[in-house]
Amino acid sequence: MSNFKTMTCTCVSLLFFFCLIIPSCLAYNVVSFGARGDGRTDSTSAFLRAWSVACHSTSQSNVYVPRGTYLVRTLNLNGPCRRRIDFRIDGILVAPTNYNAIGYSEFWIMFYKVSGLSVYGGTINAKGHGYWSCRKGGKSCPQGARSIQFMWCNNVLLKGLTSLHSQRVHVGIGYSSNVRVENVKITAPSGSPNTDGIHVQNSRGVTILGSIIKTGDDCISIGPGSMNMWVERIGCGPGHGISIGSLGSSYNEAGVANITVTNSVFTKTQNGVRVKSWARPSGGYARNIMFSNLIMRNVGYPILIDQNYCPNNNCPRQNSGVKVSQVTFKNVKGSSSTQEAIKLDCSYTNPCTGIRLQDIKLTHNDRLRRPALTYCRNASGRRGGTVIPRSCF
Repeated sequence: MSNFKTMTCTCVSLLFFFCLIIPSCLAYNVVSFGARGDGRTDSTSAFLRAWSVACHSTSQSNVYVPRGTYLVRTLNLNGPCRRRIDFRIDGILVAPTNYNAIGYSEFWIMFYKVSGLSVYGGTINAKGHGYWSCRKGGKSCPQGARSIQFMWCNNVLLKGLTSLHSQRVHVGIGYSSNVRVENVKITAPSGSPNTDGIHVQNSRGVTILGSIIKTGDDCISIGPGSMNMWVERIGCGPGHGISIGSLGSSYNEAGVANITVTNSVFTKTQNGVRVKSWARPSGGYARNIMFSNLIMRNVGYPILIDQNYCPNNNCPRQNSGVKVSQVTFKNVKGSSSTQEAIKLDCSYTNPCTGIRLQDIKLTHNDRLRRPALTYCRNASGRRGGTVIPRSCF
């Protein structure tokens, strides 16, 4: 009983302090709505009730998840809300062990049409191992759920979250603007399929900072319609690197422009920084891209443009219609685990233009036998400073 009193007092003190700095704040503790932090009791309804009350409040609100482990199924946290909401997690959210419980929902935790939202701290664990085993076993499996998704949301901060073992994408951002992701930690095994760390699509003004991403697919994937993105201080690996694309899956596809990836480290990833598109007709594009100040540690293809992307080797023999232009790779250093440290494999019908290689120093791990190489096809541009391996421009 004394431990319970101590925990309760601690939670109340935290809420009091949080709302003290925001005098008009109203705090809604999910425990007050029936949630239990025992890791066994289904607390879904309690979370939804707390969210509904906060969302309809005429004052700025705080939904608070105190310490403990909370079992929740699919959470559809819908807006629009009347005032700004802070969703603060000091505990752990876990999905049911049976992957079907969330696997048919597409999203586990969904923020929909919420403007003025901050999500702080905590851990979410989707327990994806059973779902990955289903996928690998060739069974009839559900589509799988993204762990946390922001859809049609504006002015969002996601800070300090730890995401473990998502069935598919860990953090998704779609049709949103002015989103800042900071100090998140994402973890899934290197062999887990389609577990992208952060996926951005049809969104503008997304900033991703100071995060550690270890996963089985792209650390960060930047899809069609992404504009004005800034990515900095990312520790990526294991995973497939940071990718723009895949693009060109449909003809009427929005383009990607004004993307910066800088001051980041890639460790034993399949790729470093990559632009990839399907070899099929498309009206899409990728332009004004800057990759700078990057360290590669035993990375498969540190610098890669692949306009013949076809992971399952069942693609039609066509050419990519995606127009790739004005892409700069600057101050990229480290080691490659393949001989082709720089690979620019562009479309025959839509060659890559305006590619710039500047101050590159990449060595092959087996350099005593085979030096690192640059491979270029249907790409034009220029080099600046010292470029190792030798530039094809």
